[in-house]
Amino acid sequence: MQMLRNYCRSYLKNTLPRYCSTKKNEPPKATPEMKQPQEPDDREPIVVEKENNITLIGINRPKVRNAIDAATGVELSNAITAFETDPTADVGILYGVGGTFCSGYDLSELFASHNTGAERSNVLNPEGVMGPTRRMIKKPLICAISGYCVAGGLELALMCDLRVMEENAVLGFFNRRFGVPLIDGGTVRLPALIGLSRALDIMLTGRAVTAKEALEIGLVNRIVAVGAGLGQAYNLAMSIAKYPQHCLRHDRAAAYYAAFSAQSFEDAMQRETQTVTDEVLAEARTGADKFRSGIGRGGSFSGIKERTIPDWERSEMGFESKL
Repeated sequence: MQMLRNYCRSYLKNTLPRYCSTKKNEPPKATPEMKQPQEPDDREPIVVEKENNITLIGINRPKVRNAIDAATGVELSNAITAFETDPTADVGILYGVGGTFCSGYDLSELFASHNTGAERSNVLNPEGVMGPTRRMIKKPLICAISGYCVAGGLELALMCDLRVMEENAVLGFFNRRFGVPLIDGGTVRLPALIGLSRALDIMLTGRAVTAKEALEIGLVNRIVAVGAGLGQAYNLAMSIAKYPQHCLRHDRAAAYYAAFSAQSFEDAMQRETQTVTDEVLAEARTGADKFRSGIGRGGSFSGIKERTIPDWERSEMGFESKL
């Protein structure tokens, strides 16, 4: 939780005074440039923190608005792969340090690699220039969007399952102005998410998309106050992490298959049933037993996840039962 505490401290110190109006009856000016946390060491381009079964992955290059160069892309891929293979991690959160989620690919690196062949090597990277954007992530991943989430940064956000956006943040494919193509899944995921017509509007014009519009067209799932992006993303992650995970991952994978890979309605339906594993059935039986015992009746979500009892408390309970 240290990352969350740092985030809140920095918001209260740097962002809140600038967000509050200094003139009477003047509305606060919400600008993506507002400063936010810069606690982590800037020498580490990717910072990772684990809290219970939730993994927080931060892009930590605030001096370049968290632009991704080749080395950072590799580090991000490694961090997400480690999250996917960690048996104790169920939900991940991707966010940016310093008030900006991600401004896209680091164009200074593209300039430096001109005529060296390195730029073509980056483009052909099977994982993706921005990270593991060219494959399906195996576990739920939530994006906490603050400040600018543009160009390749928006492609990173689209890679995630859900997006929590701060009310003053800005989305867009600003790379349109410079002739930099979308090569990290933007042309694939955006039309599937919001429809071809709206996706083309955003891709071809390169215009900015506000939080209000993003929510209305289904590009993001939540709008939150300035400085609350990471905290609210964590709350959302906890609401997902409390459920039986084998069942949750089955349903998630089936939905992605139906959206991107199914050849027909029948193919999607067949995939949905054929991928039910013994682990999923075991979770379903356990859930049915809980329902019969009275848990979850009337639509209640309380008591769904059993509380882990520390060893010392368990010992005390055993001692008291003998009295």
